[in-house]
This record gives sequence, structure tokens and C-alpha cells, in this order.
Amino acid sequence: MLRQRLIQTLRTRGGSATGPSRWASPGHEEQPKGYLFNRTPLPPGQSRKWEDWELPCYVTSFLTIVILGVGLNAKPDLTIETWAHQKALERLESEQAGLPAESE
Repeated sequence: MLRQRLIQTLRTRGGSATGPSRWASPGHEEQPKGYLFNRTPLPPGQSRKWEDWELPCYVTSFLTIVILGVGLNAKPDLTIETWAHQKALERLESEQAGLPAESE
């Protein structure tokens, strides 16, 4: 019984041929135009005018990528492996110099 109700719900959500969908309206156009965002292409030689939000969005996105790229590459390496490697090199140098190893 539960299985049948779930199957009916999934069929309704996916859109069925038996009737109108519960989740989407059919729209107000008879047929889509076939262009991206339903915008008709401009005549040859004309360029599209930018909207008010586009320039700040593009500039902010570019600056964010630059700042993150520089900042993450300049970040100090604080991993435990790097610390252990440096300590091991220090111990090897002190052993080669004949000094006793420091115990921490």
C-alpha cells in the first residue's frame, strides 16, 4: 500500500501524461523560442548592453580569485610532516657536528 502511494507520488513529480503536474505550471508561451533565457538574438553588428549587476559581479569574482590565489600560495606550511622533517634535519646536523642531541 505504501509502495503504491510512493510510486504514484514519484510519477506525479516527474510529470505524467495523465494530467497536469502538481509541481510545475505549463507556462504562458505556446512553444519555447529555443534561445538561451528566451532572448532573441540581436541584429548583426549590435552588442548586448550590460546590466547594472554584471560589472561589479565580474570585478569582485576576478579579485576574489586573485586574492585567494596569492593568499593561499603565500600561506606558511604548518603541517606536522614539515615540522618533523625540520627537526630531523636539525638532529642530523647536530649529530654530524658531534653535539649531543637535544631531548625535549
